[in-house]
Amino acid sequence: MKLNIRNVAGYCISKFYISTGMVKRATKLLVQKPVILSISFHDPSKAMFRACIEWLKNNGFTFISNGDLALIANGHMEFPIGAVVVNVDDGWVGNKHNIIPIVNELEIPVSIFINTDPVEYGDAYWWSYVNAANKSNIDQHKVASLKLVKNAERNKVINQIKSKILLKREALTIQDLCEISKSKYITIGSHSVTHPILPMCTDEESLFEIKESKRKLENILKTQVDHFAYPNGDFSLREVNYLKNNGYSLAFSTIPKYLTKENIVDRYTLPRFELLENASFAENICRMTGIWFANNPFTN
Repeated sequence: MKLNIRNVAGYCISKFYISTGMVKRATKLLVQKPVILSISFHDPSKAMFRACIEWLKNNGFTFISNGDLALIANGHMEFPIGAVVVNVDDGWVGNKHNIIPIVNELEIPVSIFINTDPVEYGDAYWWSYVNAANKSNIDQHKVASLKLVKNAERNKVINQIKSKILLKREALTIQDLCEISKSKYITIGSHSVTHPILPMCTDEESLFEIKESKRKLENILKTQVDHFAYPNGDFSLREVNYLKNNGYSLAFSTIPKYLTKENIVDRYTLPRFELLENASFAENICRMTGIWFANNPFTN
């Protein structure tokens, strides 16, 4: 865990939830109910990923794939009791060594959602350029503020920074992607081409990100890509319609809720609990069980 005020506070709050039995009580109920935990990682360490997966296994959760999820949503598979679906966003280079060996060892299905440009061209992720520019006093734009401007304006800032800063590759290579996709436990989904904030895109930009990422991944992998995760979790009805019209069967948001019989019918706005790489294991337990979030029924 990175020691800063936010993470230390998160650790203390999480230890309170655990020590008072809140997590234990919620877990006992969750593995007995028709509910699916939908959780997402980005670039976890091997130790954090293993700890989270083993905690879920040891506490009685059943792992299902996104393919199973699509069947459940379409009524072709019975809704499970105490299940969990595991997603990984972006396609960080560390996923190859920190996630894939554990997935194969423990035999759990995992979906990795890929941004195609960083994989194809080797650039760092756009927010890494912004953070590096801040540290070097080259540019003072903030990642959070750039998520709120039109896509063309954000791209202009990023391109200006790229002309001044050189960063190493952060994403998997095409070869890596082809290699890991051979695992029977791995499914590859789309996370757009460049990881924009889709509602801040024009119609043409949004459609391109959704349609072109699918085309590129299918061309690389020689297999159908059916699933999508919204960059930053942001979407509008426009994006939902583009996904439907371009052959996707389901899509994930970052709305922090359990997957239930009621909300799984909205196949293009599926919720997920996000885990944090720099947070403590205690906090991530609270996150993946939903205890961390205010709309959790066990904390009300």
